[in-house]
Amino acid sequence: MCGIVGVLGKHEAAPILVEALKRLEYRGYDSAGIATVNGGTLDRRRAVGKLVNLQDLLVHDPLAGKSGIGHTRWATHGEPNVKNAHPHKTARVAVVHNGIIENFRELRESLAAKGVAYETDTDTETVALLAQSLLDEGLSPRDAAEQTIAQLEGAYALCFLFEGEEDLMVAARKGSPLAIGHGTGEMFVGSDAIALAPMTDQITYLDEGDWAVLTRDSLEIRDAEGRIANREKRTIQIDTASVDKDGHKHFMSKEIAEQPSVLSNALNYYIKNGTVELPDPGLDFASIDRLTMVACGTAFYACLTAKYWFEQIARLPVDIDVASEFRYREPPISKGTAALFVSQSGETADTLAALRYCEGKADKIISVVNVPESSIARESDLPLPILAGREIGVASTKAFTCQLTVLAILAVKAAVDRGHMTAEVAAEALEKIKTVPGLMNQALNLDGRTKKVSRKLAEARDILFLGRGPMYALAHEGALKLKEISYIHAEAYASGELKHGPIALVDKHVPVIVMAPRDSLFDKTISNMQEVMARGGKVLLITDAQGAKEAGDGVWETILMPEVDPFVAPILYAIPAQLLAYHTAVAKGTDVDQPRNLAKSVTVE
Repeated sequence: MCGIVGVLGKHEAAPILVEALKRLEYRGYDSAGIATVNGGTLDRRRAVGKLVNLQDLLVHDPLAGKSGIGHTRWATHGEPNVKNAHPHKTARVAVVHNGIIENFRELRESLAAKGVAYETDTDTETVALLAQSLLDEGLSPRDAAEQTIAQLEGAYALCFLFEGEEDLMVAARKGSPLAIGHGTGEMFVGSDAIALAPMTDQITYLDEGDWAVLTRDSLEIRDAEGRIANREKRTIQIDTASVDKDGHKHFMSKEIAEQPSVLSNALNYYIKNGTVELPDPGLDFASIDRLTMVACGTAFYACLTAKYWFEQIARLPVDIDVASEFRYREPPISKGTAALFVSQSGETADTLAALRYCEGKADKIISVVNVPESSIARESDLPLPILAGREIGVASTKAFTCQLTVLAILAVKAAVDRGHMTAEVAAEALEKIKTVPGLMNQALNLDGRTKKVSRKLAEARDILFLGRGPMYALAHEGALKLKEISYIHAEAYASGELKHGPIALVDKHVPVIVMAPRDSLFDKTISNMQEVMARGGKVLLITDAQGAKEAGDGVWETILMPEVDPFVAPILYAIPAQLLAYHTAVAKGTDVDQPRNLAKSVTVE
């Protein structure tokens, strides 16, 4: 979730770099820094925390120069402090880096044998020191960068700046995107085209394994084999800023549409020949007596859904907690307990703190994350990637359904390990999960229907969501999505709790959204729905065609879903919840991707 920007420009680089980094803030970060070359001298400024801290530093300690690189960093190797912040600099080279250098320890040992000393705890410093050592051997900056890149293993996007070289920058990518921006007598580098949009609409994307040499008037790109590579120069629209939206008006819309694809990736990763295969085959739920699940926000509702799965099919007792409450009540963690933490970014501060509380107490620490190199993943015994891909919209969509999918697969494994499910029955359960991407494609065809209904929801000030069983958790998620991006007050209740108080809120002005797949609780849910309608409430029923028929007349609006096995219904029914929130927000004219007061990744308590 780090951000990179580079400038070979006509104007002072520092303010341009900072403004470009602001456009990458959606990624999340814990420190930031820039480096420039001025009069041949290479210098840098770094600060921990938000970009405003770096801006304050630059006011008191300016950094001149028209050539520079900048970075927003999420801590991976080494704690977030000024020492570990990027750019990393030696006497003659500065480097910014996204990704993980997997062989940095071997490189560090090799350099240490030559007497090279380290100042930071990061893998990235190794890149700068390796380039410096090659410069000391007499190589040119270009050749030193090329030979440095050739020795790196892992995933990276890199940008090099050199002492005495005000018209030279070297960039490279492997497993992490990097774009080159073309100006008139200027060149730019960005980890995302959105960072470069104010400066240029002419973009060249580096392909996997490419490295590039930039001057203000030239760009030379070579592929992984060292051959000259001609990459397409594209014109991007400044108002959309990034071709990554793929024609969608918002990132959230694109990410909703991506769900069948990313879920398929997760299924292929975890299910092999009808069985569950984890990155660590040593996990055995037979030795686990209790599961503690901890998360925040949307990830918490994924845990709430999974509680039903683990308890029903694996007969494994589950405690779930909001991370911000978990560590302060200091719960006892007994022997035989596994702790499971769910976080899209893998850097959620409260969740990470809860994980650290469990270290040395829980028998096993498991995480379900979207960023494999994140702190939560690194500090877990077993990190499970959800493979959702980068999610830009603040309101999580594809990450949520990927979390659900991975947790459902894990519950099946737990059921087998604990002797509550045979291999044959487990294979059938996994086949049910594998039907979800296809059903999602059908559900996405309801976009027009949900858009029409959402225009009516946009007129409401309050909305209630109802559900039973796992759909109670989905009701919470639906209410959260609506609150996040439309700013309509929404609450969720277990349908059976309606008569214990919330029914007092029901009138013709409060729409009630009932999530009711035809499961074992369907008839009870419909009875609760009838109670709402008997009091003049307007019900939006989300069910399949047979369910709508059995529900009878009097329903205000209906969204007809594909028939689905109850086990995986929560994953599928996330789609209408997301579409309703999205189209309601669009109808109200709110900022869908960056709603007020919210950040994509919450990195402070």
